[in-house]
Amino acid sequence: MVRHKKDNFSSKGKKYSNTPRHPAPRDGDDEPRPSRPPFKAACWDLGHCDPKRCSGKRLMHFGLMRELPIGQKFAGVVISPNAKRVISPADRELLEQYGAAVVECSWVRIKEVPWAKIGGKCERLLPYLVAANSVNYGRPWRLNCVEALAACFYICGHPDWASEVLEHFSYGEPFLEINSQLLKRYAACTSEEEVKKAEESWLEKIEREYSNSRAGGDGANDDDAWKGGNTNRRPVVDSDDESEE
Repeated sequence: MVRHKKDNFSSKGKKYSNTPRHPAPRDGDDEPRPSRPPFKAACWDLGHCDPKRCSGKRLMHFGLMRELPIGQKFAGVVISPNAKRVISPADRELLEQYGAAVVECSWVRIKEVPWAKIGGKCERLLPYLVAANSVNYGRPWRLNCVEALAACFYICGHPDWASEVLEHFSYGEPFLEINSQLLKRYAACTSEEEVKKAEESWLEKIEREYSNSRAGGDGANDDDAWKGGNTNRRPVVDSDDESEE
């Protein structure tokens, strides 16, 4: 996720209700799960997204996540683009005790999120990972709620939890496949510093492979996502048709 530091409200002064909304109606023949999951998950839902495409609402519908009211802090791990530190296996104990929370909002409306009214003491950024959801497929950092939650679980030593939250999404398995090597590297670390080093090593590898391919003249493509170097070192520009899922 991108690193935004300032919380902003919409220009219309939108007020957020402290009462959690009900999950979206059932989609197709999917049925809510009868038993409680082995993990604790929660989210603050800003109501930015289409309920039929919202991964957070879908998780709540299946009983895999609960909604937190705006104004309530969370005692566990909070995956947030407003965080200062990176998630690592060192956060496992806190995750297992209190769970993880994410922010259900649109990437293009990130400045409207009332950061001062949500979050917690253990806010964490995710390291480099690539989205597999239909809105931001193939884009680094642009994970949606279920992908962010799954990444948190996997890195903290629970790939089984990651698979469980992703099982109701068509892009769930592709997300784990695309990021398989990275997730395993991050999960093998013991500290935030090691995760940062693993991330940097991977980005250097990508940069090196890109430079070598350009130098070798391997059919340079003007549409190459890496044209001009490592795109992750440049600010991400929002487009009007992008929204969280």
